[in-house]
Amino acid sequence: MLETLETVVAAPVVAAVAVHAAQRVPGVRVQPGVAGLVGSVVRTARQHVKGLNPAPVEGVRVRYAEAAVQLEVDVVISGDDQAAAVARAVQRSVRAVVPELTGVAVESVLVTVVDVAC
Repeated sequence: MLETLETVVAAPVVAAVAVHAAQRVPGVRVQPGVAGLVGSVVRTARQHVKGLNPAPVEGVRVRYAEAAVQLEVDVVISGDDQAAAVARAVQRSVRAVVPELTGVAVESVLVTVVDVAC
């Protein structure tokens, strides 16, 4: 009898890959919005105490829905680019890279432009 093995990719791993994918888009920096700042401070403090240096995940929220994930990505964009076009490019990049590097299907990617860098 063959055993069925299930692999679970933790949300911070998916978030780190999403940060990487979003920042591949020229003129984009992932940055936590107001909602993500508190969690970011708590996570950073906990990691400092444990002596860890994991990949950045701030600015991305991951929700598992069935066998796929729903991602929310907060970005700062260059003032030289159209916000909607950059957001679509971030969506395409995250939608392509996350499944490729994690094996996790992406149900949706919501991109919020939280600031414009001048």
